[in-house]
Amino acid sequence: MGEKIDEREKKGLVLNGLIGEMPVFAKELVAGGLAGGFAKTVVAPLERVKILFQTRRNEFHSLGLLGSFTKIAKTEGLLGFYRGNGASVVRIVPYAALHYMAYEEYRRWIILGFPDVGRGPVLDLVAGSFAGGTAVLFTYPLDLVRTKLAYQVVEPLKRSVEGLAMGESVYKGIRDCFSKTYKEAGVRGLYRGAAPSLYGIFPYAGLKFYFYEEMKTHVPENHKKDITVKLVCGSIAGLLGQTFTYPIDVVRRQMQVQRLSTSKSSEMRGTMATLVMIAQTQGWKQLFSGLSINYLKVVPSVAIGFTVYDVMKAFLQVPPRDESFVEVATNRRNNQPTSLPSSQPLSQTQP
Repeated sequence: MGEKIDEREKKGLVLNGLIGEMPVFAKELVAGGLAGGFAKTVVAPLERVKILFQTRRNEFHSLGLLGSFTKIAKTEGLLGFYRGNGASVVRIVPYAALHYMAYEEYRRWIILGFPDVGRGPVLDLVAGSFAGGTAVLFTYPLDLVRTKLAYQVVEPLKRSVEGLAMGESVYKGIRDCFSKTYKEAGVRGLYRGAAPSLYGIFPYAGLKFYFYEEMKTHVPENHKKDITVKLVCGSIAGLLGQTFTYPIDVVRRQMQVQRLSTSKSSEMRGTMATLVMIAQTQGWKQLFSGLSINYLKVVPSVAIGFTVYDVMKAFLQVPPRDESFVEVATNRRNNQPTSLPSSQPLSQTQP
């Protein structure tokens, strides 16, 4: 019995040693990636229905939320709710990791480069915006693949895909979708709809962090470490940010599936042209199609994301933000080579 306890203590010491040797940015990457992947999987069924609503699949749009869930369950089974979730998780893990880590890094860089800048919500707005843009640029092709896979609705008996253009083959998985998309349009095809993604993520990511930090300033000091308070602040921040930028998200989704659509919307080109065409042919309400589902998705997603991120940061021994800033700044100064040897006092150099 004593030997087992000793072994556990040794493993714990080894783990603590490994964690202690990890740089701060690596800990933030791990914490952010796990938080994003877990939260995305929990809300995957709502994400699937939301994408079908956004891309104007009439057979789902007319059924409503509960009817859409029933149809997917009957035609595709339980796994149908997670169609495209593999690509989504593959995308969200590096995306969330980069997003959280880049936010912390941009925040530190701004403070180091512009010492006079205050550490209020405006700083979080700028850092969050640039962090969101950075994460999108690195992970957008995975988001495109996720959307194409989620767009497909496979009938169990016919084994065909509804709503696809004539001659369009079914994507069998992530790798197959990547391969066919690249063969059809090259690298530009993998970044189809990236422009509205950037237009949307800059304000959304910035506003999300802005609202979150702004609301926390109004929380009493003795409640600031309360996880429930963080969940509420994060959820409201996500809802507000999503409401302001949701129409751009609809434009992005429709641009991503244009090659799969049999409607005239496949003729649309560019972000603004797509936005105008949706408003003219489908009505301005279509720009907010699926928003109610998104509200249901954002609340648990943001809440779980912030909670898991905070828990993982505590487990990985990430110091508080101000201490982390001092630690990173100190490490960078220590790692910078000096151009001149350290000089001794004049009294010691003269004979």
